[in-house]
Amino acid sequence: MDLTPRTATDASSTPSKPKRKWMPILVVVLALVGGGVVVTQFLTSAIDYYCNVDEVGVRDGCSGERRMRVQGVVEQKSVKKVDGATTFSLDYNKKSLQVVYEGDPGGVFQECIPVVAHGRIVNGVFESNRIEVKHSNQYVEKNAKRLDAANKEAAACSVLAG
Repeated sequence: MDLTPRTATDASSTPSKPKRKWMPILVVVLALVGGGVVVTQFLTSAIDYYCNVDEVGVRDGCSGERRMRVQGVVEQKSVKKVDGATTFSLDYNKKSLQVVYEGDPGGVFQECIPVVAHGRIVNGVFESNRIEVKHSNQYVEKNAKRLDAANKEAAACSVLAG
């Protein structure tokens, strides 16, 4: 065994450092960042904020042209059919919101009942593409206070109708 120090460096005897392949790592990082942005934007736009009529334009998420669900009581004598659309006014806590629904809400939709309209505000009018009249048991469990307040408003509307 030769223990003398080497004096010349031989290119073949020196181990070379492995070269990192930066391009595949960069591509993976950019794909992850791009995917994160897409998922974040999708989830943000998929959320329909739940608002009462009196919160529209006041509470965060209840303004602008974003999609939302608005709860209120259908105002007495406000339901009208115009060019295949149904227009009516939703009231809640002494605030009103004009609603336009393309088509006929059908079912048990009528004046003086609490409803939830899905859509967005365009030029100060709530353009709805879905109306919910009957709340599920799951909704009642989670939102008992909201439903109680809406039922009180509906009862007051019914008293005025009588």
